[in-house]
Amino acid sequence: MSSIQTVRPGRHPVFSIHCGLAIGLALGWMGSAAAQEPAVSELATRSVYVQAGVAREDTQAWIVGTTVPWKQWSAPWAGGALRGHWDLYLGQWAADGATGRTHSTVLGAGAALQWRPAQGHSPWFIEAGTGLNYAKPRFITATKEMGTRLNFASHLAVGYQHGAQQEHEWQLRIQHSSNGSLKKPNPGQNFLQLRYARHF
Repeated sequence: MSSIQTVRPGRHPVFSIHCGLAIGLALGWMGSAAAQEPAVSELATRSVYVQAGVAREDTQAWIVGTTVPWKQWSAPWAGGALRGHWDLYLGQWAADGATGRTHSTVLGAGAALQWRPAQGHSPWFIEAGTGLNYAKPRFITATKEMGTRLNFASHLAVGYQHGAQQEHEWQLRIQHSSNGSLKKPNPGQNFLQLRYARHF
């Protein structure tokens, strides 16, 4: 049996998820000229964060990054408020390889939307985002390999913000990275992540 995971032919089903998130984020950003004054303007602040992720095969991810809010954009939706931000990060993925631990440096950029209930004043939020990341060297484990260094990266998260100035933020996230079957092999990489961010 081959030690590298095989991939069935055809477009990876998450390709449409990556595209859908990207289109939704783009439409939201382009609509900023007509958006209302944000209900959560006091929360629309920059942040720096640290993030840890785990996956199968003793795979780990360590990330540091920063977020920059779309300060002029907010929209009411479903009794809450939507707002967005840019996300830039640098880190490392590590996993068990055929001859020992493998390591890849990962550089990424993306955009995300957050929805907060209670007209945007709740400390709780849900987040969805998408973007790109670049891994060097190409990420390879004992049982699979990513076909490209450049991949899409999409995530879903639930978070909570607290503190006298709402300066502390926690997120529990699920992230999927893959190339959308633009090149084989394309097994994808999933992470369960915990993020702590400090707003200022």
